[in-house]
Formats: sequence, C-alpha cells, structure tokens
Amino acid sequence: MPDAIIHVERVEKLKPADLHDLGDAADQAIREGGGFGWLEAPSRDLMERFWRGVLLISDRSLFIVRIDGVIAGSVQLVRPPRNNEAQSHAATVTMCFVAPWARGRGLARRLIEAAEAEARWAGFTLLNADVRATQEAAVHLFESLGFLCWGSHPYYARVRGQAIVGRYYYKLLSDDSQLDGNR
Repeated sequence: MPDAIIHVERVEKLKPADLHDLGDAADQAIREGGGFGWLEAPSRDLMERFWRGVLLISDRSLFIVRIDGVIAGSVQLVRPPRNNEAQSHAATVTMCFVAPWARGRGLARRLIEAAEAEARWAGFTLLNADVRATQEAAVHLFESLGFLCWGSHPYYARVRGQAIVGRYYYKLLSDDSQLDGNR
C-alpha cells in the first residue's frame, strides 16, 4: 500500500467539500476531548459559520493539513491588533487540533511548524501558545518544539464542572538579545 500524501497549506478560501471535511475533523476532535474550546460539538451550520468567520479575520491565518486530500486538522496563527504596538513583535498559535483518525503521524507538529514559519517570515520575533494541562500530547508537542512554559493558571478552563489548569508557552523566534529583558 502506498504512503499517504500529507500536505499542510495556508488557506484563504474553503470549498464546500473543505468545509465538510474541516467540520468532520473538528467534530471528531471535540468529541474525543481534543477540541479547541468547545466541549460539545456544535451544529454543522454553526461549525461552518465559525470556519467561514475565521477566514474573514484579517489578523488570522488558517492552516490545514490534508491526508490524501482530506482535511485532518488545523491551526491558526493570530497576529496582534494593529493598535497594540507594544506587542507587535509577538504572534500566537491557537486552536490546533487533529482528528482522532489521523493522530500519531506528526500532523500537529507540521501545523505548528507551518504557523511558526509564517510568523518568522512576517517578522515576528516571539510566538505564544496556551493549552489545557490535561491535553498531554499538546503539552509534549509544544515543549518538544522548543516552547518554554512560563506559567500556569489554575482556573484556565472548566470542563464538566471541574477547573482545569492551563499552561502558557512562548518561543523566541530570533536570537536578538534585545528581546530578553533579563539579559
């Protein structure tokens, strides 16, 4: 059997079939507890409106990963608002997920690396991320990619009535010593 074709891309438009695949992948990830904020999968109509809305936000870039042409996951790169000059050097990766059927192939790593490459290309010198501490695979991924945990929040999320700890990460994208005020 031939190897699967894996492709990561930044998208600016989603075809109806892409919306369907992205909705399916997100639904499955949410149901398996690896969602990106949702605890219960929303209606398909709401999910499709969400993805269309992401593409309308000029300060966001949506990356998807496909396996043999089928969307299996995504991540977003968020740039700071233009009026935030003090943090204009920092972008954020958020809402990363991979459908359960596609996990174990390094897809989340590829997504984060694509977002990081765009952040570097755009001139950002810092990349931020945050994740629920219970999402152990995501915690391991960020740490293996060189993100440093700078803190945690004991009430970051609430899942089924329980407070969940969140972890906050950053990664310097430049070796410019002016970035680190502690040096």
